[in-house]
Amino acid sequence: METTLLYGKTGLTLQLPNDAFIVEPNHLPGLENDMEALKEALRNPIGTASLKEMVKATDKVAIVISDITRPTPNHKMVPVLIEELGHVPFENFVIINGTGTHRDQTREEFVQMLGDWVVDNIRIINNQCHDKETLSNVGKSKFGCDVYLNKEYVEADFRIVTGFIEPHFFAGFSGGPKGIMPGIAGIETIMTFHNARMIGDARSTWGNMDDNPVQEMTREINRMCKPNFMFNVTLNREKEITSVFAGELYEAHDKGCEFVKEHAMIKCEDRFDVVITSNSGYPLDQNLYQAVKGMSAAHKIVKEGGTIIVASECSDGLPSHGNYSKIFELADSPQALLDLINDSNFKMFDQWQVQKQAVTQVWADIYVYSKLTDEQVLSTMLKPTHNIEQTLEELKQTYGENMSIAVLPLGPLTIPYVEE
Repeated sequence: METTLLYGKTGLTLQLPNDAFIVEPNHLPGLENDMEALKEALRNPIGTASLKEMVKATDKVAIVISDITRPTPNHKMVPVLIEELGHVPFENFVIINGTGTHRDQTREEFVQMLGDWVVDNIRIINNQCHDKETLSNVGKSKFGCDVYLNKEYVEADFRIVTGFIEPHFFAGFSGGPKGIMPGIAGIETIMTFHNARMIGDARSTWGNMDDNPVQEMTREINRMCKPNFMFNVTLNREKEITSVFAGELYEAHDKGCEFVKEHAMIKCEDRFDVVITSNSGYPLDQNLYQAVKGMSAAHKIVKEGGTIIVASECSDGLPSHGNYSKIFELADSPQALLDLINDSNFKMFDQWQVQKQAVTQVWADIYVYSKLTDEQVLSTMLKPTHNIEQTLEELKQTYGENMSIAVLPLGPLTIPYVEE
């Protein structure tokens, strides 16, 4: 049978055995008039007055957006926000790009994300997690760190967080409070949020919101300097808007998470010998660091000792920025990496992504289909493949002619699970 994975901007079509099990969310069509739906959500939000009623003409308004590694339709959402707040002068707005520990975006990338008009008329800044001069201390977390958030956000009269809600491999779901923490937090706070104990907790996983320490910490920190308004969307595989959730942060986010969970949680009767996954295509599959999410989703349903094949274009490399690739140089096996990261004396930003990858590698072999060189893939203790169908044929020598195969065409937009 033929199936197409989300891969880069064009997709990747594979010919697979007819008994391969396709695991993907129930398809939801894009909204017929998404711009009107965005406006309607701002005018009739969940748990608050309309946005326009809440904002005074004299207010300094901070709008937090997700960075270029997320498919949030900022080019639609931000202009709608500014149009709805037409009584506020343009110079009173600041857009804060929630980079977390990721790299800054260039002007050209901001045009790609937001459109020419926004870039030409509204001030935009990148969050600088390492620069304390641009951060404000807003309190101390019960998880053991000082809390630093972007100073312009903290000092704004009215704060809006935007984003999109999808399953998340350790926060349960993205969107909502994650736009603030870690999006516009300082490195000290992010390091605690992503430390080995938090990431390694069994409750820090896909779709779990009830007792998830990572989600608990992000919500705690948001309460210290809460956004006055949340503006989030959900998307389908074509990156079309399927629903809009706006209003009071926690109430609106909870409703959005319930909506996604209903459509994205897919039960499998058993684990599989081989799981083929994407990383949701561009922009999420720009680098191997992000592709750990696709690996982690496949981990949910692959047998111990099985094989994961992840298709992630990696147009931005490993990447070259950050510590992801450097950490692999510090140990000689996935288990040794876990031992290193779990040592309380070890602290290196990006360790959380390596930790999640290593946990998956200890459980199963992982092949990567990408634009990376073989040397780059091997440097992260993964195996390169240039032909997924051929790799499947070779794996029959390990698992037999009747090996079971599952496919996650949308990668981490799906939460597969097995009741065990």
